[in-house]
Amino acid sequence: MKDLLLCESEFRMMDIIWDNSPLESRQLVKLCEEKLSWKKSTTYTILRKLCEKELVQNDNSVVTFLIPREQVQEYESEHLVQKSFGGSLPAFVSAFLGNGRISKEEAEELIELIGSHIED
Repeated sequence: MKDLLLCESEFRMMDIIWDNSPLESRQLVKLCEEKLSWKKSTTYTILRKLCEKELVQNDNSVVTFLIPREQVQEYESEHLVQKSFGGSLPAFVSAFLGNGRISKEEAEELIELIGSHIED
């Protein structure tokens, strides 16, 4: 499987691409300047890296994503749980909640979500 772990700058650019794809590269430069205060050279450097990772393509100056946001989020989430919590999802959830509280609606939504992913 492809390594879908992104550094912060790559993820920030991917957010822009996911939200606006397809878009012309000059439009991407403008959006990165507006939203991230990046210079043109920075935008093209990060774009080149994303193309090398085969996450996006830049075909005739039109940029489109090749990997959907959800796939990257899933990969990064699994990596975080493995790396920081030894693969223990309960340990992750416990750390995530900390001393915080969630609403009854959020709890019910999580229970339903967990129920739909239980192995038989």
